[in-house]
Amino acid sequence: MMVDSPKQRYSISHLSALVLGGSGFIGTRLAQLFAEKRLPFRIGDLRKSEAFPDRWTWCDVRKRETLNDVTRNAAVIVNLAAVHRDDVRPLSLYRETNVDGATNVCAAARDAGIQKIIFTSSVAVYGFHPTPVDEKGPFAPFNEYGRTKLEAEAVYRAWADEDPSRALVIVRPTAVFGEGNRGNVYNLLHQIAVGRFFMVGDGKNRKSIAYVGNLAQFLLQVLALGPGTHVFNYVDQPDMDTRTLVEFARYTLGLSGSAIRIPKIAALASGSLLDGVSRMTGRTFPMSAIRVRKFCANSQFLANRVAQSGFVPPFTLREGLDRTIRFEFRAKAPASRAAAAVDHA
Repeated sequence: MMVDSPKQRYSISHLSALVLGGSGFIGTRLAQLFAEKRLPFRIGDLRKSEAFPDRWTWCDVRKRETLNDVTRNAAVIVNLAAVHRDDVRPLSLYRETNVDGATNVCAAARDAGIQKIIFTSSVAVYGFHPTPVDEKGPFAPFNEYGRTKLEAEAVYRAWADEDPSRALVIVRPTAVFGEGNRGNVYNLLHQIAVGRFFMVGDGKNRKSIAYVGNLAQFLLQVLALGPGTHVFNYVDQPDMDTRTLVEFARYTLGLSGSAIRIPKIAALASGSLLDGVSRMTGRTFPMSAIRVRKFCANSQFLANRVAQSGFVPPFTLREGLDRTIRFEFRAKAPASRAAAAVDHA
């Protein structure tokens, strides 16, 4: 059962949450919200939680038996565990973590009597589209990460369909950034900060991105949703085009002038060459053909269901970018001026 505009909600004050992947970037921000609101939670992860070591238990979603202890006494599972880099090898790791992991999490939930699961999927299930897409698709994942996320969603849907009293929330975030993250948005900002950034193409392509502080708050809110399957894209809107984002970052960093531009065809050729070197040597490089394609493509997604749910993000997209740039690079422009600059971009 798909629930587009859920009306039934429950108090989350009594829920004991298990956050799988809770030692990671998004998981730590979510755990901080649990702690601030004095809500019971535990973390299950391969890596020890630096922020909450006393709440952490080692587990591996790829190994069913390791989930027994962490699921005990939990009322809800929030599964953030995933491998999501473009260059993960062997490719089988995507399936083992995303699909087999989903199967194991659902089995553990059945055994523990857990009736609610929050799963963070990805907008990668849609692939590249020239126009924004909503939760209905179409679905055309272009890599193993997107394909296995879509397959994992099917595993969770089957679990939810077994019992009408179960609640499943699938959240598909776009590229997430924020303080401490080392993903694609950070890589872009870092290249700008150190003077190594080149604008590929004209920069008019628009990007949907999301600030971690907002996404974590949304994940906390959807814990209150009632039975059924609820699906949300998560995007902080309005979207920026790449040129505006780069100009805002340069201004906030106190950099003058404009970024050097190179033709897309030249960047693709360089990325393909480095892909070949990577396959032969096992080394990874910051540039690849797929990353050039992703940089130059429109990647816009509609998140109307988030607004319909009543969620109000605590930060604007521009505030999230400003906070991230200042945290990571000690930006030179005053915060008020930076915000004003992007408002008029």
